[in-house]
Amino acid sequence: MLVIAILAVIAGAQGWEDIENYGISKRQWLEEFLALPNGIPSDSVALASLRASDTFRRVFEFINPEELNRCFLRWIETLVTKMGGEIIPIDGKTIRGSYDRNQGKSALHVISAWASEQNLVLAQMKVEDKSNEITAIPALLELLDITGAIITIDAMGTQTEIAKKIIDKKADYVLALKANHPTLYRQVEQWFEQASAQDFQGIDVSYEQRIEKGHYRTEIRQVWSVPVSAIGELYQPRLWAGLQSVVMVVRVRRLWNQTTREIQFYLTSLHSDAQLLGRAIRKHWGIENQAHWTLDCTFAEDSCRIRSFHSPRNFALLRRIALNALNREHTYKRSLRQKMKRTAMDNDYMIRVLSFCFLDSTLNSSESFCQA
Repeated sequence: MLVIAILAVIAGAQGWEDIENYGISKRQWLEEFLALPNGIPSDSVALASLRASDTFRRVFEFINPEELNRCFLRWIETLVTKMGGEIIPIDGKTIRGSYDRNQGKSALHVISAWASEQNLVLAQMKVEDKSNEITAIPALLELLDITGAIITIDAMGTQTEIAKKIIDKKADYVLALKANHPTLYRQVEQWFEQASAQDFQGIDVSYEQRIEKGHYRTEIRQVWSVPVSAIGELYQPRLWAGLQSVVMVVRVRRLWNQTTREIQFYLTSLHSDAQLLGRAIRKHWGIENQAHWTLDCTFAEDSCRIRSFHSPRNFALLRRIALNALNREHTYKRSLRQKMKRTAMDNDYMIRVLSFCFLDSTLNSSESFCQA
């Protein structure tokens, strides 16, 4: 059942009936590599009163999501190359349609780690609510070998304990600094205001500017990075394990009818290198644009109303398996949506997608995912 569900979601299934229809329509092909003596689950005359979609629903309601997640992590280990130099954004996402008002159940919130160079979701963890990301991020990091990687996190995750966890795991961090650390934020803001007013004269500063044009928009990004020693008496610097540099980024966006300007500050354990830091900060948005946006617009995650027991969390993981599988296939130079549609129509292309992400591309048994 797990294999059928994974294949169906890769092919665009958004719910249990979609998975049932995929299994029934592909039964002859599936029987080439899966043992289906009774057909698609519940797809038999004897069980005519019980739809296959009901069976899939019930099974995924009660699959232990921690066990399924462990299978996912073992599979990821077979896909990723060494993490040295990889930029890994960590961010949270609320699956909006998973709430259940009648049961008093709020929408599922998860945090994910994204390998920006390899276009892979590395891990996912349930969070009770958005405010608990602070405690969930260290637990998520514990699941991963991040040696040599650069971890980027937004302001909610800018915590001394998280910085220490990243350094302890032999990685580096770039953490957004906002007003949730008011004293430190004001000090950094005032220092950069004074330094920029003097054009950073006499200061060991690294600088980069990038101009990007497209979609009737021009964006200018300027990055200034200075070593912590240049600022002088930074507020409680020893609390931030490995802190080496402080960064200011100014983004100016020009549309046909308006211009906006945004200033952002960052703390980092990296040496003062504006080009590297600017790249890491830009890559942080990859988890929003390439993962979260794709999950919503291509996989319709936010509109999915699967909400009972463990099924929202398990189906969310199926989507991330499918996203990784489709991203790994590079020979078909089309959008992810077109790749998804082709897997639904072309069994040979589905096999090609699987060959890029599973050791056993023929999926000889339903255990192949956990054994990948």
